[in-house]
Amino acid sequence: MAVILQELLSLLALERLEINLFRGSSHDIGTPRVYGGQVLGQALRAAQHTVEDRVVHSLHAYFLREGDPHAPIIYDVDRSRDGRSFSARRVVAIQHGAQIFTLSASFQTPEPGLEFHTPMPEVPDPESLPSIRELETHHLEQLPEKFKRLVQFSAPFELKSVEFAPGAESEDSLPCRHFWIRTVDTMPDDPHMHEALLAYISDYGLLTTALRPHHIHFTDTSLKIASIDHAMWFHRPFRLDQWLLYSFEAISTSSARGLARGSLYNRDGVLVASTVQEGLLRIRDRG
Repeated sequence: MAVILQELLSLLALERLEINLFRGSSHDIGTPRVYGGQVLGQALRAAQHTVEDRVVHSLHAYFLREGDPHAPIIYDVDRSRDGRSFSARRVVAIQHGAQIFTLSASFQTPEPGLEFHTPMPEVPDPESLPSIRELETHHLEQLPEKFKRLVQFSAPFELKSVEFAPGAESEDSLPCRHFWIRTVDTMPDDPHMHEALLAYISDYGLLTTALRPHHIHFTDTSLKIASIDHAMWFHRPFRLDQWLLYSFEAISTSSARGLARGSLYNRDGVLVASTVQEGLLRIRDRG
C-alpha cells in the first residue's frame, strides 16, 4: 500500500482509552485549524467501535470550535440507544478541555427494501481527464505560500476534475461541479474504514462550490471560510479504492453562510452516498 495512504489510515486508527473513550492524533495540512474531514472521519470511527453487526446510514455533525492541528483529540461516545434494527450514537470531540465538535450517527442492521435513486449526471469517464495533481502542480507556484500545503493534503486520493483546474474557474461558472475520486492504492476490505475515509474526503471542495456563482476562489485573502455543520447519508455499499463521482451543487448563499449538497455515484451510476454542508463564507474588507 502507498505510504501516503497508509499514513491516512493510521490517522483514522484511534487509540482506545476506555470502553467509550478514544484518542486520535491530528494532522497539520497547512491551515490554522484541524481539517474538518479529519474530525468527521475520526468521530465516525469512534462510533463504529461501539457498534456490532450494523452499518452507518447517516451522520449529522456540528463544528463548534477550531481544532488545534498540533494536539490530539479525545472522542467521547455516548451509546444513546440500541434497538432491534437501529443503534444511535453521539460523539463529542474534546481538545484542551473544550468541545470542538459533535456528531450524531445512526446505524442499521442491513435489510432489503424498495430501491430508487436519482440518476448520475452525464460526465466524461475518469480515464479521459487529467488528474487534479497534474493541474495543481501547474498552478502551485501561482498560489500564496500558505495555500501550497493545503492543496496537496489530498495526496492519498486520485482526483480528476470534470470542469476546471483549481484557480482557473471561468467567469460563467455554474453553481455545480463534479470530480472523480478514489484512493491512490487498494484498501483493506473493512467497509467501516471505507465509510470513515469517505467521511474524511467528503469535506473536500463541498462548501467552496457555493463560491462559484460569485466568481470567488477559496485562495482569496479577503475570504474567511469555515464549516459549520455537515450531514451525510450512506445509501449502498461501495469501495473508495474504485472510482466514485462526487457531484456538487450550490443551494444558497446568504447571511455570510453558504449551503451546498453532494451526491456520490459508483462507476455503474448507482448513488452510494449523499452529503449536505453549511459553512461560513465571510468577505472581509479588502481595505
